Amino acid sequence: MELVFSGRVIEWRGPSPFYFVAVPDEESADIREVATAASYGWGVIPVEARIGETTFTTSLFPKDGSYLLPLKNAVRKPQGLAEGDDVTVEMAVRL
Repeated sequence: MELVFSGRVIEWRGPSPFYFVAVPDEESADIREVATAASYGWGVIPVEARIGETTFTTSLFPKDGSYLLPLKNAVRKPQGLAEGDDVTVEMAVRL
């Protein structure tokens, strides 16, 4: 399953800061349809994503019926991304 969506970079401040892009409701609904086949536990969904020139693998985190795409520093920094920036994400769910 391949998806393209836009979202805003958000920061979650836990013991250490983490950055995410929230997957929109429509795309989250599509992901939920394949979640059982794709998840390897705890509801996380493995994906390959691309933002700008950076391609990376990670796992979506379930949150309130939708998903969050984590953005490691290795992804954010080369693209110059900070909290509040709008980004376009190309993403494939890995089954």
